[in-house]
Amino acid sequence: MNKAIEIKNLTKSYDEQFSLGEINLDIPSGQIIGLIGENGAGKTTLIKCLLNIIKKDTGSIKIFDKDTDKFETLIKENIGVVLDDMFLPEVLTVRDIDTIMKDSYKAWDSNLFYKYMKDFGIDKNKKINKLSKGMRKKLEIATSLAHHPKLLILDEPTSGLDPVVRNEVLDIFLKFLEDEEHTILLSTHITSDLEHIADKIVFIDKGKIILDETRDNLMDNYAILKCELEYFKKIDEKDIISYKKNKYDCEVLVNDAKKAKKKYKECIIDKITIEDLMVLMIKGEK
Repeated sequence: MNKAIEIKNLTKSYDEQFSLGEINLDIPSGQIIGLIGENGAGKTTLIKCLLNIIKKDTGSIKIFDKDTDKFETLIKENIGVVLDDMFLPEVLTVRDIDTIMKDSYKAWDSNLFYKYMKDFGIDKNKKINKLSKGMRKKLEIATSLAHHPKLLILDEPTSGLDPVVRNEVLDIFLKFLEDEEHTILLSTHITSDLEHIADKIVFIDKGKIILDETRDNLMDNYAILKCELEYFKKIDEKDIISYKKNKYDCEVLVNDAKKAKKKYKECIIDKITIEDLMVLMIKGEK
């Protein structure tokens, strides 16, 4: 399988405040990769290293098998980007964005751009400073797609969007993936979105990848075992990924639901959500 992104031994440090890495990650073409983690975990730093916005300390990053230290025109042309702190000059109109992007991307498609404007209900004559946060986010998404990229790198692309529009945007992403050469790296706090569209989940915490699993394996095999506090002593340590003791019971994260059901018949085994997973892996004990 072809790799859209290949990261080896990546590190980035900010004095003693934060350290990213070592990160090793392969992102295959034709998939949606969900990047999750708390605020400050390193998701945005990782993305900005990918885009060469900030310089890495060590390691290598390849996009489409090309080293990003050079960030050639070919790489730029084939990447669509939405960043959480993306900046579009507020004095510009939507028409101005089209004019600027025509000069920035060889494959810029004005017809596609204005189709998105119509679909999203954005007035092409409006200035950006007159758009709501949600409308600006939709404009950024349209701009990222309108030059026909092969790779989308998205940091909180659906934040500020209501559920109906969010679903419309997710449908656009899924349609984008119909081309098997297309790939999406999607960082988001709205983990329920990833349960519907992601092929793989990459979980980053304190600058390190602590989980890299397919969505199907996560949703099918990971589970929460619930038991009384006294019963917790009977749980085999080998079966515990992490656990959280409550006032009256205990929640245990396991990665083999079928095995747990057979082994601990007195316990409740609940399906897991990605949000449950995050809470137990970050806040739970190990």
